[in-house]
Amino acid sequence: MAAAAKYSPFQSHLPREVFNSRTRKRNGCVKVSVKKEKLSEPGAKRANLSAGKKERVKIPNRSDGVNGGSGSYSISEFFSHPSGIEALLNTRALQSCQSLDSNLYRCVLPQLQLLNFRVAPVLDLQVTPSSEDCLVEMLSCKFEGSEVVERQNEHFSASMKNHITWETIDTEQFLNVDVKLNLVLEIYTQPFALLPVSAVEGPGNIMMQTLVDKLVPLLVQQLLQNYEEWILQQQIIIP
Repeated sequence: MAAAAKYSPFQSHLPREVFNSRTRKRNGCVKVSVKKEKLSEPGAKRANLSAGKKERVKIPNRSDGVNGGSGSYSISEFFSHPSGIEALLNTRALQSCQSLDSNLYRCVLPQLQLLNFRVAPVLDLQVTPSSEDCLVEMLSCKFEGSEVVERQNEHFSASMKNHITWETIDTEQFLNVDVKLNLVLEIYTQPFALLPVSAVEGPGNIMMQTLVDKLVPLLVQQLLQNYEEWILQQQIIIP
């Protein structure tokens, strides 16, 4: 929020399957397929965690009248422009970003140090802009690193939706952001496997909600800043 953020609505519980995107080349073109895989232990306990936040902010008025949904350089144009896609994916904060299809991107976050392991989160994000809204969906989330790290991909699944809309009320323009995050964790290690699922879901939901509450306002602020920068760039290119 992939600003293309340092980070799209969901059901309260995710299915046991996890989306895993795969790519292959054929006739020089990249083909993308998404398949469902089951978590490793069908009988294991699973914690369903979720968090969400809605944010509405006023789009600053400009003296030239180019904002929101009317006139040149509207925010819908911005989200359809490559600069807008980069802002949504927050490419400045990524280690790499690869286009897999016309609206599908593989984003690799900078490596994290977890205990004695280095972990690189890899997200497959689909961006679907239109004249009325923009939808960012996380289709796949996995960790890359050592064999021990990558085995953890079998024990969790995550999904996210960021639905962005804009509207005019009287003469003022507003940007609405609705982020929903869901995570399924397989509880298979001791002593956590001995605990009730609620003992994991309670603290887990609080932690996820705290994270989302902090990140979404930053995302909105960064998007508006990138939008203003894009308008200035367009005015230089097309005076």
